[in-house]
Amino acid sequence: MGWDLKWQVFEKSILTSNVQQQILTGLLNTVKIAVVGLLMGIVVGTIIATVNVIPKKKVIPRRFDWKKDWYMVIGRAVPRILKFFCDIYVAFFRGAPIVVQLLLGYYVVLPMMGIHLNSVYVCMLIFGLNSGAYVAEIMRSGIQAVDPGQLEAGRAMGLSYPVSMIKIVIPQAIKNILPTLGNEFISLIKETSVVSFVGALDLYTAFKLIGSKNYEPMIPYIAMAVVYIGLVLVITLLVKYMERMLKKSHRRS
Repeated sequence: MGWDLKWQVFEKSILTSNVQQQILTGLLNTVKIAVVGLLMGIVVGTIIATVNVIPKKKVIPRRFDWKKDWYMVIGRAVPRILKFFCDIYVAFFRGAPIVVQLLLGYYVVLPMMGIHLNSVYVCMLIFGLNSGAYVAEIMRSGIQAVDPGQLEAGRAMGLSYPVSMIKIVIPQAIKNILPTLGNEFISLIKETSVVSFVGALDLYTAFKLIGSKNYEPMIPYIAMAVVYIGLVLVITLLVKYMERMLKKSHRRS
């Protein structure tokens, strides 16, 4: 089959209203899963990163009195316990393939909990949890890049550790990691191509169905690649624009 004939078959197929709706739905689902996944990942990752950078407490004195010094034990134990569970979380979601996580979430974990969600919502949830494990390391590096004196100044003003992190340190850390968050968003866009394993319609599935229907996948796959590249270029331009705006605001301040 020549290129002219292949293009005619694809053009004839894509002009039908149901195929256009299919592609539009797939595109919207791809963007929604990636956007919600990134936003959820930022929230989860920030919490984990904040736990991981909690400063270590002072050594418990040898002459320990439970009545007076019990809070010191709790102050040392709680951060370590939280960090232990955070490490397990990060190890699982960074170690297991995203397809395995989707299958476990959709067919095993959520049904066992009596929760039955649309496949797109399950994908948003799993992608958000997965992204949180990666954003945690990104955010941790961003927090550590902030001058420690900023946190100390907040504590000196009477702010608690969580409030100092939320109001002073984390906003500065986000400026430092914005390009990396853009890369994470791009990765999520491309990883959505596996959501068909749980029955969700995404951009990849929409174009794959066109190729399967016409027994001619070449042109649909090329068109799919062009759309993905277009999405990545748009995201890249948005990230660069946000970087410029943040630099301008930083200079003014």
